[in-house]
Formats: sequence, C-alpha cells, structure tokens
Amino acid sequence: MSSVIISGDTSGAITVSAPLVAGTNTLTLQAATATSSVNILATAVTSTSSAAIDFTALPSWIKRITIMFSGVSLSASANFLIQLGVSGTPETSGYTSVGNVTTAAGVAQATSTAGFIIYAGTASYLQNGAVRLHNITGNTWVADGVLCNTTTQNYTAFVAGSKALAGVANMVRITSTSTDTFDAGTINILYEG
Repeated sequence: MSSVIISGDTSGAITVSAPLVAGTNTLTLQAATATSSVNILATAVTSTSSAAIDFTALPSWIKRITIMFSGVSLSASANFLIQLGVSGTPETSGYTSVGNVTTAAGVAQATSTAGFIIYAGTASYLQNGAVRLHNITGNTWVADGVLCNTTTQNYTAFVAGSKALAGVANMVRITSTSTDTFDAGTINILYEG
C-alpha cells in the first residue's frame, strides 16, 4: 500500500469526498500542525513528589481533553483539582464544580470554585479513571468524569462542572485543594480537535 499526501495552502479546507452511495459524504480535516490533529496522547507523568502536574502548550484547536488517572494518590486527605489555563497560567477561580463520592457508608460531596474537584477520600486511596473536559462554546468548558478507588474496592467518585475562561485554553493543571503532594501513580491527557 502506498501513502497518499494531500497538500493545501495556508487557508481554506481540504475536503475528501467519499463515493456517492446514499448521498454525498464529506470529511473535512482540521487545520493543525501535529502527527494527528484529531487525537493526541501526551506523555504520561509519574505523579510523585510534586504539588501540581502541568500539561502545557496545548493547541488552540482542541475541543476535548481527557485527564486519565492510574493509581494516583495524594500525601494527605485533600481533594484533587483540575484547572484549565490561558497563556500558560492556570485559572484558579470562577469554576462551578461538584465532586461526589459513593461508598458502602453512603454519599459525600465537595464543591469548588477553584477548579473541577474530585473527592479523594483518604490519602492512601489510589484513584483510577478519567475526567473529560468539553469545549461547549467559545472559551466555556464543561467537565464530567468517574473514578474508582482500588484500595478499598467500594468507592466511586463522580465530578461535574463548568468554567468560562478568560481566553483560549492552552494548559491543564492537576493539583489539590491544599498543599498536598502526589505520592503515587501516573497521570496523562488525551486531547482532541
């Protein structure tokens, strides 16, 4: 099989049309510079000994960011926060966010205006799952996600919220509601156009 390369100029769109079967089918590719401008997996970060993990220099065309957690915990009992940033600086206010946790004992809740909050429970709990951030319109983003704790096996955390940024998002920070540091696990992001 040979490669097909389509070169376009610096404006407009490149259109690939499928054969007519039941009408006209058109696929329009995004204008972006990347190996794949639709779906990009960042480099995973081992989450130990830092108070914040930043993924920076995100392209302006992204419409969805998925933050993935594998065995992640904090040094004390603070909750996790996810913050979006503009011009390389995280925005730390103006979020509407709720984090619920369901356990065998019942339901607990935390809220935050400083970021999208994930109820962490206890320092020793290892969080696994994903939170998705969706660009709903302009510079406004909404969040949803589910994580589980693999330490006790009876714990599910849910997160939802929204945030109107001051400009185009170009970074994501994962941190805590206190001065806790990460002490286990891996975090990565996947972003899409």
